[in-house]
Amino acid sequence: MEKDVAEKGQLVEVLTPREIVSELDKYIIGQDQAKRSVAIALRNRWRRQQVSPELRDEIAPKNIIMMGPTGVGKTEIARRLARLANSPFLKIEATKFTEVGYVGRDVESMVRDLTELAVSMAKKEEQEIVKSKARELAEERLLDILLPKKSQEVQEEEEGEKERILEVVKSDKTETTTREKLRRMLRNGKLDKRYVELEVANSTMPMVEIFSSAGLEEMEFNVKEIFGNILPTKKKKRRVKIPEAMEIIFQEESQRLIDMDKVIEKAVTITEQNGIIFLDELDKVAGSEFSHGPDVSREGVQRDLLPIVEGSTIATKYGMVKSDHILFIAAGAFNVSKPSDLLPELQGRFPIRVELDSLSMEDFIRILLEPKNALITQYKALLATEGIDLIFEESAVTEIAGMASSVNERTENIGARRLHTVMEKLVDEISFDAPDMAAKSVTINKDYVTDKLADILEDENLSRYIL
Repeated sequence: MEKDVAEKGQLVEVLTPREIVSELDKYIIGQDQAKRSVAIALRNRWRRQQVSPELRDEIAPKNIIMMGPTGVGKTEIARRLARLANSPFLKIEATKFTEVGYVGRDVESMVRDLTELAVSMAKKEEQEIVKSKARELAEERLLDILLPKKSQEVQEEEEGEKERILEVVKSDKTETTTREKLRRMLRNGKLDKRYVELEVANSTMPMVEIFSSAGLEEMEFNVKEIFGNILPTKKKKRRVKIPEAMEIIFQEESQRLIDMDKVIEKAVTITEQNGIIFLDELDKVAGSEFSHGPDVSREGVQRDLLPIVEGSTIATKYGMVKSDHILFIAAGAFNVSKPSDLLPELQGRFPIRVELDSLSMEDFIRILLEPKNALITQYKALLATEGIDLIFEESAVTEIAGMASSVNERTENIGARRLHTVMEKLVDEISFDAPDMAAKSVTINKDYVTDKLADILEDENLSRYIL
């Protein structure tokens, strides 16, 4: 069964829910329920592929809505999930869309974008398979350029460069043939500073814009793609160093070895079976009781979203793609609107709802210290490049967290993002003076934090504008 799954380009190995949560814990503090929900949803993609084909088509993904104030980790969960998911993952804002027939992107474009990502993924996988063969072919082609055949007429400027290379080769008596000597020098990097002239395809092909039937969205097509081989490929000569020439030829050989029909077939399959779309800012398209007239970027978008989330067939330049088994994870603050303001049919298509908690002062302390990419770790690393050893005392960390929490309560609650503004203001002077500082060790304690931020914190008007 595993072989069958692999052949179809589906997930063969996937992390267990506990492992997914463990990975998310390295970067995101708290929000255990949200982590559990996305971990189960991701694991269910793999589980579905293990059941019998008859039942597989009947199992629909359980779409998720994550609700919570800004800065509590909704988008960060999506970003980290994208790296864990061995599948096409697209994050997009619902506010980018307008109803079909109006200026703006239509909702079907997200499935087209997801398919593009899948094609890119499948192409990279195929490139890895043909990598060694392409490297061999590229090396042979480059040697052919460096060693002109007797029948070739070589231009004078090329001849001079090649003669210089051949002189270096002839001085090496250890190898048997000139070509093998040259190959050895190429591999050892002895020719890296030399130049060769290559004929490369002109990358700036003429483009035309047409309108797709779905929402009159502008789509660009390469003229070469439309007319096939009717138009001759334009080539231009480029004089480049040998390492760059090697890379250009390697890419050309890789492209020749890859079967694009196979890549597209695989990409469409993984899009349909394993694709994940993270739909951010869904609350911004929820209807409002105060709105009047046609609302093309709110309720209109919801009406267009409905068939895609339910399952429909979307036309892409790689063929028809079904959205029946694409997993949708939506997120929004829902501070003005609420999930019940969405169309009832759309609500029903997101059966799992998770509420993310607001962050407390204790959470802020953990955010500053615990994640792999913790803010304090980032600032230490940045200033270490100037030879500055930045030391944060425990009292300073507690004071920073307390101040961020206090500003959030008194002004707008922007969650963990408040820590960025507080930290930036705190180390502003050190960052500016770092290159000229004599002292190479700076300790930040509670008094330092109070000295730098207390005046701003006490003045509410200043807090609103600076922190």
